Amino acid sequence: MKTPLNPDEKIIKQGAANLQKNIETVGGKLYLTNQRLIFEAHSINIQGGTSEIALSNVQSLRPCWTKFLGLIPLLPNSLAVYNKQGEEYRFVLFGRHAWAAAIDAQRVQ
Repeated sequence: MKTPLNPDEKIIKQGAANLQKNIETVGGKLYLTNQRLIFEAHSINIQGGTSEIALSNVQSLRPCWTKFLGLIPLLPNSLAVYNKQGEEYRFVLFGRHAWAAAIDAQRVQ
């Protein structure tokens, strides 16, 4: 993990994931800490970088479909994370229900 952790922050769950950004699906790794969700893109992507969502800013979670080119539904294996500003982050990952449960468990603490 390249992103520095805050004091008293610890990694709860991590795994391979993709983040759907418009028509591109950006490959990388998703980390859940006790304070935030962190997505770090692989360096080979066109749209790289890191996306962070503070758990205190998560409004809701919803299972959703992975979409080809951002339009055509392919598989029901994504998790949409909505922040309190109404922004949507769509993560394509294995075990989306386990991820949702882990995120919810950290949000209540």
